[in-house]
Amino acid sequence: MEILKWQKLSSRYLVKEQWATLRVDTCDLQNGIVKDDYFVLEYPNWVNAVALTADNEIIMVRQYRHAGDIISLEIPGGVIDGDEKPEDAVRRELLEETGYSFQTIALIATLYPNPATANNVTYTYLLTGGVKTQEQHLDEHEILNVEKYSIAEVKQLLLENKIDQSLHASALFYGLLKLEAIQ
Repeated sequence: MEILKWQKLSSRYLVKEQWATLRVDTCDLQNGIVKDDYFVLEYPNWVNAVALTADNEIIMVRQYRHAGDIISLEIPGGVIDGDEKPEDAVRRELLEETGYSFQTIALIATLYPNPATANNVTYTYLLTGGVKTQEQHLDEHEILNVEKYSIAEVKQLLLENKIDQSLHASALFYGLLKLEAIQ
């Protein structure tokens, strides 16, 4: 059986805010069923970074995440602003959150956080040769600590399920595989 895209018959917005938009669609599933009230969360696209210092340490950030009510160990990243290119956004986010600049950058994965209910994409980059070039310049709502880990320590954190943000864990797996392939 061939899988076909659904056909959107109608759409209306319930909430339109800067960080999240809730849309409700009516869709023809192309199997004779029309699905009313299919809810879609529209978020801005994101970037995240597996970022290695010049000393080959992975830069992580620790911060509180209110919706999950957890203090989370994550990789740096954030929202792509307007027409900003993802590569520019990841460099900006790293500089703002960590104060580090990097020699090399490579896109290693394009991930959909939850394509069943959300429309955004996360671009995952591997950056190497990081050096601290400035102090943090955090947004008013950001409170985070920068931490550095060896590659072996990050692997152990993943094995022990200590990195609980799924997109960040996925990015680290991609990053570690890429590092093994190029070494």
